[in-house]
Amino acid sequence: MIPRYTLPEMGALWTEQARFEAMLRVEVAVLRALVPTGAVPAEAAEGIAARGRVDVERINELERTTDHDVIAFVSQVAETVGPEGRWLHYGLTSSDVVDTALALQCRAAADLLLSALDAVIVSLVRRAREHADTLQMGRTHSVHAEPIVFGLKLASWAMELDRDRTRIRAAADDLATGKISGPVGTYSQLGPDIEAAALAALGLRADPVSTQIVQRDRHATFLNAIAVTAGSVERFATEVRNLQHTEIAELGEPFRRGQKGSSAMPHKRNPILSERLGGLARILRGHALAGMEDQALWHERDISHSSVERIALPGSTILLHYMLVKLRGLVDGLVVRPDRMAENIERGHGLHASSRLLTALLDEGHLSREDAYAVVQGHALRAADERRSFRELVSADPVVTAALPPDRLDACFDDRLHLRHASTILARLDALVPAGDGP
Repeated sequence: MIPRYTLPEMGALWTEQARFEAMLRVEVAVLRALVPTGAVPAEAAEGIAARGRVDVERINELERTTDHDVIAFVSQVAETVGPEGRWLHYGLTSSDVVDTALALQCRAAADLLLSALDAVIVSLVRRAREHADTLQMGRTHSVHAEPIVFGLKLASWAMELDRDRTRIRAAADDLATGKISGPVGTYSQLGPDIEAAALAALGLRADPVSTQIVQRDRHATFLNAIAVTAGSVERFATEVRNLQHTEIAELGEPFRRGQKGSSAMPHKRNPILSERLGGLARILRGHALAGMEDQALWHERDISHSSVERIALPGSTILLHYMLVKLRGLVDGLVVRPDRMAENIERGHGLHASSRLLTALLDEGHLSREDAYAVVQGHALRAADERRSFRELVSADPVVTAALPPDRLDACFDDRLHLRHASTILARLDALVPAGDGP
């Protein structure tokens, strides 16, 4: 991944140095598991653990000859150990080390993703509670529907990210799986007891039935959980972009001092972060598809998945981590304009009361549903076309006034009714962040 979208803590997990150090951890865990069997001297295992070092430059030099990165890795580490290096890679095939090390890297990456998700959920909950009474026009098909509470919009984002968090946690837990079962999964050199001991030391579970590799359904699931989470981020970012339209102007991205929006138009404050987040989500959906393509490997294994994963797994975790950190900054700094929200409700000429008026007419029992709908729709369409007050039009209709006393008609246009259940819905956020917790 290019440095522009790589944050240091996640990027550090996917360097070549980190990859080979994870492989060395696997080698040492296997050697230590072999010591009680007498197959490997204890001093050799501990000597390799103490003196074994990774030198990426030297590995690359050796790989230019071997054309095999694992062999180059084993040879390079053996050089740093001395005679005891002969025990490195004892009874192992390359994928025993590579797949198990990859599980360690993915688990560490998932921990960072989960931490970032925790942080953005806390921010969303805080801001949802902050706007528990902020009325905003709800829109369906991009058209005014009925007012909502802006805090509920943010609450829905928090709940969705909580579901994403559950998906990533489950996928990462499933992917925390290694194998030390040999060239085709039959334990032809090292037994299941060695695998169990080595993986337990690494905090991983054993693949119950492996081939030369851990099967790629686990990796595909992880990449798909990441892509779905990115889709959530894109949904939120798209909403910010839409509500930042000049004609709507209810939200705005934070715009820091000294920031510029256009080289030609000094007035511009563009939703560049939201647009960036939406664009990056497209990359992650592509990586998820590539991960699913990796499932159908030939026989006990081919190598077609390897090149994909060297891009897709680091790239996906790095990009999603970046997106989540940036999303939290967007949420924390989001400019919310309740006055503009109120203005936009007023611009609707009261049409949003049509459903309540329809229900009120039906409650009175004087009109059929078809007749009541025709009365309400006729005034609503006229109000929209002529830009007139819907309330004034229906108040002048004798059919409406005969059916509804003034107080009943007033209630149809009382927007406070949209707030009456908001506290009940927002209280559900306590399951994510108990009231009083968080910043």
